[in-house]
Amino acid sequence: MAKKPEETTPPAGGATAGNGAQPSLNVLAQYIKDFSFENPGAPGSLRGRDKAPGININVNVNANPIAEGEFDVTLTLTARAGGEKDVLFNVELVYGGVFRIQGFPQEHMLPLLFIECPRLLFPFARQIIADATRSGGFPPLMIDPIDFAQMFQKRMAEEQSKAKVQVS
Repeated sequence: MAKKPEETTPPAGGATAGNGAQPSLNVLAQYIKDFSFENPGAPGSLRGRDKAPGININVNVNANPIAEGEFDVTLTLTARAGGEKDVLFNVELVYGGVFRIQGFPQEHMLPLLFIECPRLLFPFARQIIADATRSGGFPPLMIDPIDFAQMFQKRMAEEQSKAKVQVS
């Protein structure tokens, strides 16, 4: 039986993992875990406005092992539009992916899970939110690209400072 081309082609730069296996990251599945869109003031909330409403967007990433070399990564996006007293819309999406990660050194696993995997999921989650807000009667909410590397670095710094406080 002939080998597939990707099995015989050396990785770029000739790099291989310590065990000789070629590193790989595969998306096995993508799914909506939880999704909610609320338009509590409709149809009044759909009338024209003098100024754009404030929009608050929150992002969170979680990762859990589900089998040897397989991980469930969830990207949670929430967006709330409105003022202090009125809510125009509130949307929450938990979008997940199952990833198979093999051949990478252990020190690369957290960056892969919390930077690369959500980066792959984000365009799909962004489109779901844009479609929901448009279907809810508003202009589509196009969330700006997210710097998952910066989020990861901030999270690691926060955890390190918490660890220092607990030790003291």
